[in-house]
Amino acid sequence: MRGINFFDTANVYGAWSSHAGSCEELIGRYLAQGGRRDRIVLATKVYNQMKGTGGAEINNDTRCLSAMKIMRHCEDSLRRLQTDVIDLFQMHHVDRNCPWEEVWQAMETLIRQGKIIYVGSSNFAAWDIALANQAGISRNLVGLVSEQSVYNLRTRTIELEVIPACRELGLGLIPWSPVGGGYLAGALEKYDQGRRSGPNFDSAVAKMRPQLEAYETLCKDIGHAPAQVALAWLHHNPVVTAPIIGPRTMEQLTTSIQTLDIKLSDETLTKLDEIWPGPGGEAPTAYAW
Repeated sequence: MRGINFFDTANVYGAWSSHAGSCEELIGRYLAQGGRRDRIVLATKVYNQMKGTGGAEINNDTRCLSAMKIMRHCEDSLRRLQTDVIDLFQMHHVDRNCPWEEVWQAMETLIRQGKIIYVGSSNFAAWDIALANQAGISRNLVGLVSEQSVYNLRTRTIELEVIPACRELGLGLIPWSPVGGGYLAGALEKYDQGRRSGPNFDSAVAKMRPQLEAYETLCKDIGHAPAQVALAWLHHNPVVTAPIIGPRTMEQLTTSIQTLDIKLSDETLTKLDEIWPGPGGEAPTAYAW
């Protein structure tokens, strides 16, 4: 599919429009058409609550990473995805109440059963990544192979510790919300044309208007759409493996793919840092001598 071979989902995705699990089911129907499974890297997640009919909890399900939940939810994801194996099974959030020994016991069992290949994290702090990774390695496993975090020009907190941790431990970084919830995708132009509005959006645009004006002017000057610049900026970080683009239309998909051919100049990168300043570098030098 236009060179795209990484499909990322989660067991709870779809709950906002249909029901939890519907996104996995959609991918499952796609894979069931045959000849496609071996051509993609398939990733999903576990942690959140899964609701039954009428919103009832399933098996006293809570937001956690207990061994029982990991095992049961993996089986459910495999069924919805209509596949025998998940390439990347990600912990959707850290569970600091569950011992890492219990988490990795379940992951190790699934790996030995051939139901998952790699384990990744999502929304982990750097110290969570380090502890989880070490616990996995202590069982003679690979440990974590990736971290999926919110990361974009507007939200750069993970530059302090998460990105350095990924680099030093050899994890790939998978940014979610790469265009900042749409604010980095030409939000000001859309807002001024009346194409998007709402109390929260209005407030955010008013607060960020000077930055948005400078950003969208810069994008226009270098001849690229704002969304393309936001994605291209991520591609310049060697720790980034692949941002989660989540297009809603074919136009958005085509626009996103084109960013692979965009090389931002050092001057442009400097101007982007001036418009959207990060935390000042990596910890501790970002805030100490």
